[in-house]
Amino acid sequence: MKSILINSILVVLVLLSACQKADFADAYPDPSKVSTTSIERQFTGILNSGVDYVVPNYRNYFVTLRITLNPWTQSIGWINTPNQYVPGSSGVEDVWFNYYDVLAQYREFQKVWNATEATKQEDLKIFNMAAAIFLYGETERMVDLFGEIPFFEAGLLSTNNGDYNNSYAAFDQGDAVYGFMLDELKSIADQMKTLSVGTGFQASFKAQDIINNGNLDLWRRYANALRLRMLTRVSASSEFSSRASSEIAEIIGNPTDYPVVENNDQNIMIDVFDINTPINSKGFQQGINSSGWDGDDAPEKMINFLKDSKDPRLRILFEPGTEAGGEYVGLNPLLTGNEQQALVNGGQIAYYNRTTTSQNQFFPGVIINAAEVSFLKAEYYVKGGNDALAQAAYETGIRQSIEFYMSVNAGSDDQVAAATPPTEEEIIALLASDPVNWSNATTSDAKMALIAYQKWVHFNIIQPYQNWAELRRLDVPQLQFWVDNSSTQTNPPVRWSIPGNEITYNAANYQAISGNDKLDRKLFWDVK
Repeated sequence: MKSILINSILVVLVLLSACQKADFADAYPDPSKVSTTSIERQFTGILNSGVDYVVPNYRNYFVTLRITLNPWTQSIGWINTPNQYVPGSSGVEDVWFNYYDVLAQYREFQKVWNATEATKQEDLKIFNMAAAIFLYGETERMVDLFGEIPFFEAGLLSTNNGDYNNSYAAFDQGDAVYGFMLDELKSIADQMKTLSVGTGFQASFKAQDIINNGNLDLWRRYANALRLRMLTRVSASSEFSSRASSEIAEIIGNPTDYPVVENNDQNIMIDVFDINTPINSKGFQQGINSSGWDGDDAPEKMINFLKDSKDPRLRILFEPGTEAGGEYVGLNPLLTGNEQQALVNGGQIAYYNRTTTSQNQFFPGVIINAAEVSFLKAEYYVKGGNDALAQAAYETGIRQSIEFYMSVNAGSDDQVAAATPPTEEEIIALLASDPVNWSNATTSDAKMALIAYQKWVHFNIIQPYQNWAELRRLDVPQLQFWVDNSSTQTNPPVRWSIPGNEITYNAANYQAISGNDKLDRKLFWDVK
């Protein structure tokens, strides 16, 4: 909490010259070194604070994901070592501190907003809506990781005029935070149905918006797609099941009022336009492919699934090991560390396609994309007993996933492993293959398993936080792990622990939720 409070001071005011999405990052100054701000500029400060955990970044992938979510979802193969199922403190604190940087920027935005006259608020309301949408997506991720977090009263040191004693925030229950955000997003979605932004203010919004480049339609789709994701996440919880059912039906049944992301042209992402600005994916290579530290080795289960279904994403997402004779071989998670290391050192294990991922400095920061939304729709239709629409959404999601990864591969600045574009015949064969064929699934559970497998493949290491959340919620695929008998945590956890820094400096508030701060304590939506 001490870091949360300090970061709130650093963010007090922001100065930013208007700029295009492509050159924004180079123009955005350190918020601790400026003395004036505005609604427009503070909005961009919120987005900028979250960039490193949206666009592929070294610390996120190397320090955090390489030793937590990516192996725990078996999106990568890794060398078994003692204590591997306890989240590393440095990586966990990185995520925690970054979120509270974003939240502190948002609280400063609220402070400026509340001091603005009503007529100007009306002119600039798109900034207020968009800031909230982005924050709620970031907050969803935090609740899904930790369960309870300081939220409602957090990040208010500047608002409280530097009063530390009144700025230590209580931890809020995850279901309460979710409920609040769903209420707010529903309100925003309804307001956006009739939103009108004047030409001058539209130009200003475009200049400050590094996600959707000022496109109001995409912000509507962002809000509703985020609602769809969150409602689906909590749909099995007794507290939210009725609400989730009715609101998901309303969203999917009313695309005019509640549009979502329908195709890859509508993906919600932070694009990289110029790798010579701070918004780039240069850190991706060292994040997953740092010499001597394997963060891109292929996992056996995913490789075998792609091979068995003759999925063209196999060559788009992976490359064969250097000594594997062109064969795609994944790393068996049940072998001993020495056995695994020998296979890796011997060049037998496949790894993530360098053109698509690690050496692609233009890889976009994915927030929500079309394939994810299609799979959410497919799940809704399965639950509603609409088999034809479920199959259509499922197969559309697979096609959209292939299209997305192929476009990323083709747009890379490094063509060392450029993939041959899939043919329509290949895609038809994939959809007809035994592991993927919709007709082979004769029960709702079997159909849900098909969808879950495709989510897992699609998210892989690119949307790792969503991947881990959905894997815990659905419990599919069923993954086997080496048992670490040297540790009290013998298998992957189901949540992260609150960082030690927060426990130390916010001790009184932490005590109220300390009983839930256990790696094996499921979150409120994880009811299977």
